[in-house]
Amino acid sequence: MKPSLTLMVILFMVSAVTRAQVAPAANIPNGLPGLPNLPVSGTLRYDLHYSQTVQFYGGSGGDTQNSILSGDASYANTSKRLPFSLQYGGGFSWVLTGPPSAGNVFQHLSVSQGMAWRKCNLTASDNISYTFETPTMGFSGVPGTGEPIAGSGTTTTPDQTILTLNTRSLDNVTTLAFTDKLSYATTLNLGGSWGEMRFIDNNGQNTEMLTGNAGITRRLDAHDSVSGQFSFSQYNYSGAGYSTQSSAALFSVTRQWNQKLTTTAAAGPEWISSSGTSSSGSLAIPSSTMLSLNASANYRLRNGSASLSYSHGTTGGSGYMLGAKEDSVNGNYSRQFGKNTTVGVTGSYTRSSALTAAEFVAVCPSGSTSCFCPSGDNVCILQVTSTPVTDARYGGVQATRKLGRYFNIFASYAAIDQSSNLQTQISAQNQQSSYNTNILNGINQVISFGIGYSPREKRLKK
Repeated sequence: MKPSLTLMVILFMVSAVTRAQVAPAANIPNGLPGLPNLPVSGTLRYDLHYSQTVQFYGGSGGDTQNSILSGDASYANTSKRLPFSLQYGGGFSWVLTGPPSAGNVFQHLSVSQGMAWRKCNLTASDNISYTFETPTMGFSGVPGTGEPIAGSGTTTTPDQTILTLNTRSLDNVTTLAFTDKLSYATTLNLGGSWGEMRFIDNNGQNTEMLTGNAGITRRLDAHDSVSGQFSFSQYNYSGAGYSTQSSAALFSVTRQWNQKLTTTAAAGPEWISSSGTSSSGSLAIPSSTMLSLNASANYRLRNGSASLSYSHGTTGGSGYMLGAKEDSVNGNYSRQFGKNTTVGVTGSYTRSSALTAAEFVAVCPSGSTSCFCPSGDNVCILQVTSTPVTDARYGGVQATRKLGRYFNIFASYAAIDQSSNLQTQISAQNQQSSYNTNILNGINQVISFGIGYSPREKRLKK
């Protein structure tokens, strides 16, 4: 049995037990009827969804129909000394019509454990996801599941910004963060992370990431604070023979305008370099300096939330570029209308440009003036150098309506669009291996309808 299906079966059984059994008040120490006193305290929530989706491909692929059974769960304890939180979302997508690779298991798990003493805090977290396409909407990243697509707790993994279909990948990031409150107004923060991205069917560039950061935050008054941050990142590429590095020094300003609106803006220089050489023997990525920017705005509505963010900097290349410059804009809006209806809207635009030009190699007829023909050969080799660029856009809207106490119905629409000059077959820098890609070129639309089961959150007490 698949892991996600096992979890959902367990949750269904727990739900059946809690509805079927009636216990005296003395036997409900945790707010869960029929269950013994659990040695935990906190808040537990879970939801189950079933949906039917239709996908329309604007490219060469045919349309598909899928059935998706999914679930999500979250838990957070009430400990101030040892705060712990967990969030899970996953399921299985069955292909009714279309290629079998258009559906598979998808999983996303985020776990965080903190330690607090005096004025110091230490937090260790791990974020791991397994998908059959680039994550876009919702916590699990798969459009049309019925889970919330906007608001808090719906963040997807940020490492994959080049959109792909029918591509199984495993993405894992482990983070360690430390803060020390040096004074009432000054805080020191240190951190680091290690991550890896693996393409299970060898149709992407496996990448490892190592980062570190240190900074100081100074609170100016009740509404304003400033900070200085230095960070370092290194990306290693399996089979490429070299790695890329970037360092950035950012100065940021945060202002809380009122109880609803908070904004942050950061800017500073970023230095880019590389280790190793390209196939021609030159430095893979010449050293350079660019401007790094980050900005965000968060607005709390009476019955919802809205956010907008922008970033400009370097990334690991999402598995299809050996380092990239990236501009990204993300927006989310979520609001509850009345007691029974919730609407969520999300959208994103990302432009990724490779840090170094790629050599496109093709065979052309003998006698062509644009080809280089070795002496005595009847076939010429054409070499063209260009910079790979990808423009990716996606957006979605979802409406959810409660049906009674525990059930709801939902409908959603998502559009994923991308244009790219990346090759469908990419060779590693040392030319020892190559892989075919499923990079989206065109538009993919997803229409979904379904039903969900959402019991009230459980408050557990020791």
